[in-house]
Amino acid sequence: MTSEPTPWRATVLTLFPEMFPGPLGISLAGKALASGLWALEARDIRASATDKHRSVDDTPAGGGPGMVLRADVLAAAIDAVDASEGRPKLVMSPRGRPLTQARVAELASGPGPLIVCGRFEGIDQRVIDARGLEEVSIGDYVLSGGEIAAMTLIDACVRLLPGVMGKLASGTDESFSDGLLEYPQYTRPQAFEGRPIPDVLISGDHAKVAKWRLAEAEALTAARRPDLWAERPKAPESGKKRKPPKITTSE
Repeated sequence: MTSEPTPWRATVLTLFPEMFPGPLGISLAGKALASGLWALEARDIRASATDKHRSVDDTPAGGGPGMVLRADVLAAAIDAVDASEGRPKLVMSPRGRPLTQARVAELASGPGPLIVCGRFEGIDQRVIDARGLEEVSIGDYVLSGGEIAAMTLIDACVRLLPGVMGKLASGTDESFSDGLLEYPQYTRPQAFEGRPIPDVLISGDHAKVAKWRLAEAEALTAARRPDLWAERPKAPESGKKRKPPKITTSE
C-alpha cells in the first residue's frame, strides 16, 4: 500500500493571516485548493512574540522613521515551520531579484515555499542572513506589505501544478514561456467595430498560423520588452540577432 503524495504547500508568515486565502480561494487556484491539489498555511508572526504585548517590531538602529521587524521574533516563527523537506525560504522585498517565469516553474516543481511577508520599514537583516532567506521582488514599486506579493507568487506557481489547468498547452504557450511575450488572441465575433480577425487565423492553415503567432510574439517582445529581446539567441544561419517583424496589431 502506497501513501498519497504530499501536495505542493505554501506556508506564509504574516502579521495578517486573515488576508489568506483571499483571491487564492477562488477560480482555478481556489478549486485546486478545495480539491487538495495544493495546500495553504498562513501563520501569524505574532504567535512567536515572547512579551505580554506580543511585540514584533522596534525602532531602526541608527535612527530613522518607521519600525523594523525583530530578528529574534521572526527567526522563531521561521523555525516553528517544519523545514525537513528542504523547502525554499523566501521573503517578498522590492530589493529582491525579480520574479521570472523560470523561477516560478522551479518553485512549482518543488515541495512549495515558505514565504515571509514583511511590513513597516522591513525586517532585520540578520534574520535574512541567518535563515538564508531568498529576497524576491514582483516589480519596481513598493507595497504596504508582502502579502499581496506572496499571493502573486503563489498564484503563478499553483497554475503550473499538474491538474490545475485544463490543457497542458495553456501553461506552455503563453508569455515568457519561451522568452517572448504572448501573441495577440482573438475570438468571435469575426468582426468587431470594423476590426476583423486577421485572415491567417481563420485560414485553417496551421503552419501559417504558427508562423504568424511567432512573428507577432517576436515583434511585441522587441517593442515592449527590449531587455527580453536582447537575450534571444542569434539566428543560426547568420549568427546575427534576429530582426523582429513589424507589429500588425494596433498599439
